[in-house]
Amino acid sequence: MQRQLYLVDNPVDRLARTLEALLVIAPRPLAVEELAQAAAAGAERVETALGLLAGRYREGRSGIVLERVAGGYALRAAREAAEACARLVERPVQRGLSQAGLETLAIVAYLGPVSRPEIARIRGVAADSAVAGLCERGLIQESGRDGEGGAIRYRTTPLFEQVFGLAGPEELPSLDDLAGDGEELRERLEAVAARRGA
Repeated sequence: MQRQLYLVDNPVDRLARTLEALLVIAPRPLAVEELAQAAAAGAERVETALGLLAGRYREGRSGIVLERVAGGYALRAAREAAEACARLVERPVQRGLSQAGLETLAIVAYLGPVSRPEIARIRGVAADSAVAGLCERGLIQESGRDGEGGAIRYRTTPLFEQVFGLAGPEELPSLDDLAGDGEELRERLEAVAARRGA
């Protein structure tokens, strides 16, 4: 007599499969609340199921990795498979950020929301081109104005967090960790941060 194996259909496994499908089709990282709403499940159950998925999809075990990034969760290619994936989709190589772009992005990340005049004052040169380029790439966005009709203020976007692998702004390295070529910028940022009480 042949034995038949019966798999228990665990509700957490079922929810994990649903979350997996949601993350596969999502164009951006999804927060626990978004996943809970889409799956019609409680946030606590979603977090439990995400823990199960994280075990299945971890670096070194799978070609896909579950990553907490930009305030949500996303699936991405594992590091060992990233090069092959890039060849498959033949993505054009994006040009890197210029020194002005990097400095401007650092100022917005650490002091944002911040206006162009403030950025220019910190960098010592006009910031219009660098700000426009960062907005075009989706790394920073408008975040209100200084008073009525004042200068536009800018802050980083969830795409910035995703690109740099941050779960949120609190994961930025401290200014004390910056050294070397960024020393002058670090001193300027610290001076401005001290004046603003940051």
